[in-house]
Amino acid sequence: MNALPAVVGRDEFDALIVRTDYHDDVSWRAVTAALAEPRGGGGDGQYAAGLHIVDDPAWAEAGVDDVVAAVRADENLSVVFLADGTTMRAAHHALLAVTTLTREECEDDEDHRRLTEFGRSFRTVPAGIHDIHANLSIGNLGFEEYAAMAHDEPEGIYRAS
Repeated sequence: MNALPAVVGRDEFDALIVRTDYHDDVSWRAVTAALAEPRGGGGDGQYAAGLHIVDDPAWAEAGVDDVVAAVRADENLSVVFLADGTTMRAAHHALLAVTTLTREECEDDEDHRRLTEFGRSFRTVPAGIHDIHANLSIGNLGFEEYAAMAHDEPEGIYRAS
């Protein structure tokens, strides 16, 4: 795989969505429409989730490791969401949430195992992206907690409440 372009201009509060599948533009439009839907804000009403979408064919067929390596320079990013082939083919359009955590960032091997007990990725419906990104950004929940929630679901997909 060729070197991926740098992701520039992402606000630290915006979730990063990277499109890696370019076989179905109709499905991609459905994914972006679902991502753009306002979310409930409790007593504050509805709000639009902050998103930074990378829709550049240079990322076509990029693998998880390639994407993570390309976005590692962003110190404020703990998770990246991939719109891959599975996202495009499935009716629920669940994106792949991938932690940017590396072993080097953990205290030791045991800490790394604990933080990646359910893997370093899981699927989430588009409605779950802002919840995941926001809670990881403020340290309210950890990636491993969302991965566990997805793991406990019959389809293995985190579905925002």
